[in-house]
Amino acid sequence: MKNKLSVALLAGIALSVTSCASILTGTKDKITFNSTPEGAKVFHKGIEKCTTPCTAEIPRSLSKQMVTFEKEGFNTKEVKLTKTFNPVTLVNILLGGAIGVGIDAATGSLTKYSPKPYQIELEQKN
Repeated sequence: MKNKLSVALLAGIALSVTSCASILTGTKDKITFNSTPEGAKVFHKGIEKCTTPCTAEIPRSLSKQMVTFEKEGFNTKEVKLTKTFNPVTLVNILLGGAIGVGIDAATGSLTKYSPKPYQIELEQKN
């Protein structure tokens, strides 16, 4: 009887602290960036991620996320990343894992970035 109770208690704790979205979908998304003209550097939070055309891993966050495109001779362009709700988070909500939902919120895994590529037109400086 004591063993069954221990197993049930451990299973309940394991379910309540699981952060399903963080575990199943990770905390970063691969995003594709293209620019006209090609060869623009892509920055996220001041860190160079890649040079277009390219794909970069961007950490998820609940706050607004921006990327900046820079190319010599062209105006700098800042673009907001599009996010959607991550449906895997519903597993935590349905199983009553308040701690897991909290972890998913802290890691940004409640949302995910849109899988569509970003196509940016840069304007030449005058």
